Amino acid sequence: MSVQEQFTQAQADVQGLAQRPDNATLLKLYALYKQGTQGDATGSRPGVFDLVGRAKYDAWKGLAGKAPETAQAEYVALANQLLGR
Repeated sequence: MSVQEQFTQAQADVQGLAQRPDNATLLKLYALYKQGTQGDATGSRPGVFDLVGRAKYDAWKGLAGKAPETAQAEYVALANQLLGR
């Protein structure tokens, strides 16, 4: 199975987790997903009153320069860890 296929499957598997991961893990999943699908973060950083948007943007921006394929592979690894594989 290719990394892209594993990535797509991992996205579906993460949606069906029995327990919601902690916020730090959710941010990591979000950032890896965005980097894996869209590349480096674009646009401006959300305002100071948008705490969630700002945290998401910062997590994604922290992965700047990482190849999308690498981000997808890391997403799959993290998803497998969460799923106990």
